[in-house]
Amino acid sequence: MRKRNLASPCALPLSLGSQPTTKDETVVAGSKVILRCQVEDPQESYLQWSNPTQQTLYFGEKRALRDNRIQLEKSTSYELTISIDNVSLADEGEYTCSIFTMPVRTAKAVVTVLGVPRKPQIFGYREPLKDGQTAKLRCVSSGSKPPARLEWQKGGTSLSGKDFEVTEDSNGKTFTVSSHVEFVVSKEDNGVDVTCMVRHPSLPNSASSTTLKIEVFYVPIASIQPDPTYPREGEILKLECDGQGNPVPQEFIWRKEGVLTPLAETQDKVLLFPSLNKSDSGTYICSATNIMGTSEARYNLAVNGFRPLFK
Repeated sequence: MRKRNLASPCALPLSLGSQPTTKDETVVAGSKVILRCQVEDPQESYLQWSNPTQQTLYFGEKRALRDNRIQLEKSTSYELTISIDNVSLADEGEYTCSIFTMPVRTAKAVVTVLGVPRKPQIFGYREPLKDGQTAKLRCVSSGSKPPARLEWQKGGTSLSGKDFEVTEDSNGKTFTVSSHVEFVVSKEDNGVDVTCMVRHPSLPNSASSTTLKIEVFYVPIASIQPDPTYPREGEILKLECDGQGNPVPQEFIWRKEGVLTPLAETQDKVLLFPSLNKSDSGTYICSATNIMGTSEARYNLAVNGFRPLFK
């Protein structure tokens, strides 16, 4: 008796070459993603790409979905490659490449879309700070996916932020991140840049950042500069009171030690001696004043041919 082969032809194992292959893609929102599907043995069938909602995008070289962002890059028996331009967060998901053999074989490609963080904003600084005051700043950036990381710098030196917070945006896909920083300012911080930087995979070569220049009010630092440096009897002498401060001192008062009333040149930063004589010898005091306070400088003048002493 002849033996009968009961195996169905459809049950025969297919060649491994008929299994399509794809790869996952990560893309920045707004850019272009390319989806490539390849097969070694097409078995006289066609390749097809479908989106995460199982809508057919391309069947071979035939467009199935009216979306001008989706374009055919290459279509052969062995490859179907398409591209999606101006990718949005809504395009994220699992795409399917199918080959209609018996049975149908598929391969998946997961498209991950990175949400680009918006330029950070710094809050909490509205007016000049005072020497010794604590600066309290907050940095916020929205629209990132996954959540971005924030970094602080002051004058090029890293600052440690605190209270790092992550909240989901209203679209349910991206995130807003925020960070606080506090530091005590001094006069050395006047004019210093404070920067908040955003670090994120969508910004591989650079960080988005925002910088503000802080202003610090501080008490003047008074000093007296003589011209000439070594004055002699009969010469013209000019004493200039240099009051370095913020804001710039607007009031200068000259006094001579041992004299109760201020000198005639009270509101001028320069004290002028048209012709020195020995009676001008003594210690001169300049007071420089701004809204933060007053500081004094002293100058010892000896009009007798000796080198004057500085203090």
